[in-house]
Amino acid sequence: MKPIAIFRHVAFEGPGFLAEFLDARNIPWQLIAIDEGEAVPKASADYSGLVFMGGPMSVNDDLPWIAQELDLILDAVAGNIPVLGHCLGGQLISKALGGVVSKNPVVEIGWGPVAVADTESARCWLGELRVFDAFHWHGETFSLPAGATRLLSGAYCANQGYTLGPHLALQCHIEMTSALIASWCEAGAAEIKANLGSPAVQSSELMQQRANLPQLHAVAERLYTQWISALAG
Repeated sequence: MKPIAIFRHVAFEGPGFLAEFLDARNIPWQLIAIDEGEAVPKASADYSGLVFMGGPMSVNDDLPWIAQELDLILDAVAGNIPVLGHCLGGQLISKALGGVVSKNPVVEIGWGPVAVADTESARCWLGELRVFDAFHWHGETFSLPAGATRLLSGAYCANQGYTLGPHLALQCHIEMTSALIASWCEAGAAEIKANLGSPAVQSSELMQQRANLPQLHAVAERLYTQWISALAG
């Protein structure tokens, strides 16, 4: 089986629980560390799937690798190679497919509920689950590209996730581990402090209580299991 390519855009936003999920199933994957200057592949055909992680930058920034990743996403979708995006990664997928990434009404940092759409498509991905606590860290949001179906929504961000055939784009984070949460709170301490007046922002202490992680991991397993079912050979 060809490996899954996982694109990391900043050192502290690695694959987290996704890596544990793939390793437990002996599914090969390759980390492409954009933050260390690794090159974006020219074509997607060498991989069974593409995963794009988060990052503090905007997809609207003038960074050379952004345009390259957008082209790679289009190449993968054209070749029916599943793509998966977390936060910035979901925004990259949206922009590549003709959506718009813009400022969210509020900064959203910490745990918060997301609702699962009451659709047949959503039930394929998440069964009868109707709501769960996801982890959030974003100031921008994406629109749904043509043909996409909303999967998740939230009180502070209408588009928390969508599907388009075998492709999954998420604004929220399902890949979190206790180590990731701790490192993000450390790296983002100034951002947390600057936005504590927002109803959608929690303190680092509250974020690290970790009580929601088992449920989040169960949700991630459902979503990742559905996504890998369509991996290319």
